[in-house]
Amino acid sequence: MNDFLPAAPLTINWAVTNKCNFKCGHCYSRTDPFDELDIQVVFKCIESVVKAGVLSINFGGGEPLLRKDLMEISRFASRNGLVVSMNSNGSLIDGARAAELKESGFSKVGISIDSRRAETHDNFRGTGGSHAKAVRALACLNDAGLETSISSVICRINHKDIDALIEFAVEHKVKHLNFHNFKCSGLGYSNKDMLDLSADEWKEFYIRALDAKQKTEGLDISLDDPIIALLGLGKNGSMVRGSVCGKLSLNIKANGDITPCGFIPLVIGSIIKDDLKDLWKNSPLLMKMRNKTPKGKCAACGHYEDCLGGCTARAIALTGDINNPDPHCWRHEP
Repeated sequence: MNDFLPAAPLTINWAVTNKCNFKCGHCYSRTDPFDELDIQVVFKCIESVVKAGVLSINFGGGEPLLRKDLMEISRFASRNGLVVSMNSNGSLIDGARAAELKESGFSKVGISIDSRRAETHDNFRGTGGSHAKAVRALACLNDAGLETSISSVICRINHKDIDALIEFAVEHKVKHLNFHNFKCSGLGYSNKDMLDLSADEWKEFYIRALDAKQKTEGLDISLDDPIIALLGLGKNGSMVRGSVCGKLSLNIKANGDITPCGFIPLVIGSIIKDDLKDLWKNSPLLMKMRNKTPKGKCAACGHYEDCLGGCTARAIALTGDINNPDPHCWRHEP
C-alpha cells in the first residue's frame, strides 16, 4: 500500500460557504451547490472531526468571510483543540476584522495575490480594486499579530514573474509563498486553453522556481506539485508520495459532502451522516487513489515511485481516469 496517514487526515479543508464577491475565471467551486450547514450542525461536525484525530482545519470557499458566523465557528474549533487557518481573497479584511480573526482563534491567514501588478491581479480575479484590498489585508493581519501567507495560482498570467512575486512577498512580510499549479476543475476546465501552460512550460517554470526557492532566505516557498519528482527531487519534502489529497487531507463542501480534495468533484461520503475515520480507512475511491496502477508512459517511468502519476485531480478532470498520467507531465513517451 502506498504511504498515507493511517489513523486520520492531518488536516481538513472546509469550504464553509460557496458565496463569493469575486468573479475568478479559474474557480473550482462556482458550480457547486450553495447549500450551507446550520451552525449547530457545523459544531457537531467539528466535534466528529476532532474525535477522528484531525489536527487542523482550514476554512475556505467561496470567500469564507461572507459567512457571518465564521468567527463563532472558528472559536468553537479552536476551543476544541484544532489549529485554525483560512484562505481569503482579502477584500473584507480591515484592521478591526483582522483583530477579530486573531481573537476568534485563527492562527494564520492566507491571502490570494497572483501578481504584484494590480491590473493583472484584478483582471484575473474579475474584480476591480481587489489587489489594493489584498495588500491592505496583509498589512492589517500583520499588525494584528497573525501569521500570513500569499497564495498565487500559477498560470499564463504570471508564470514568468517568479522573482517579482517573491520580492512582493518579502516586502509585505509574509512567512509563506504558495505557488499553486493551475487545476482544470470547475471554471478552470472551461478556461484551461486560455490560462493553463503546456507541459514543457511547466517544466521550465519548476526549474526556475526551484532555483529561486534555493536562493531565497527568510521566506518559505511551497510548490505543491508531485510532478516535480521528474526533476530528481523525490518527494520534494512531502510526507507522502504523489498527490497529498486522500493521504494527508480531505475536503468538505459547504453542504457537508466529503471529497478527496476541492478539485476532485467525487463525493466519498458526508460529514453529517458518515464516520470520518471509517471513510478515511475504507473509502473505495481513497483506496484506489492510494494504490494507483500506472498507465501509459507512467508504466515505464523511473520516477513513478515518487510521482505516482502526478496530480490526480488533473488526471480525472482531463482524462476521466485516476491512473492516467498527469496531463502536465513533460516526459515524452518512450
